[in-house]
Amino acid sequence: MDLATFLQLTDTPLKIGLGALIAALSAWFILRRSASSQQLTSRENRRIVILEEVSSQVGTVTHIFSKYSSLVVESIQMGDRWPAARREELDSVNNELVQEFKRLAGAESKLLMLGEKNLERSLRLYGAKIAVYRKQVYVCRKDITPEQITALKSQITQVRDQFYDMLSRKYDRLLASV
Repeated sequence: MDLATFLQLTDTPLKIGLGALIAALSAWFILRRSASSQQLTSRENRRIVILEEVSSQVGTVTHIFSKYSSLVVESIQMGDRWPAARREELDSVNNELVQEFKRLAGAESKLLMLGEKNLERSLRLYGAKIAVYRKQVYVCRKDITPEQITALKSQITQVRDQFYDMLSRKYDRLLASV
């Protein structure tokens, strides 16, 4: 067989083989890239879920703290005339708040696991402000003014709002990248 016939016979199979090789390499590259992108998306989705859980936990603490605060302020205003049933309700709310603080510590640890040190510090500061409030505003205290109570509550609100601002910026960045 001469060289021209050999080239004609091998030309087409070589072109088909080279095309199949290029197609296989392209498919492998695309699949590998999409798998790593899905893995990244899954990790980001998990971070989003954790941030949502932390936000929910802070909302629960805020709600219970509001109940606690209103009951304590009521006790300060009513003094000795404050009913025993309301005192029992305050004890129950206080126990709820303590349990939620344990969960809040768990939320702080989740933020640290994610590497969100600034968010964790802000959340810890929020909890500390509530603790300071509880030490300064307590049942039947007579030497505290409504203005002082309002100032303490506004500090707590300010710290909570700062935390939520930081959390929402982080959340928005994660949503944008998904």
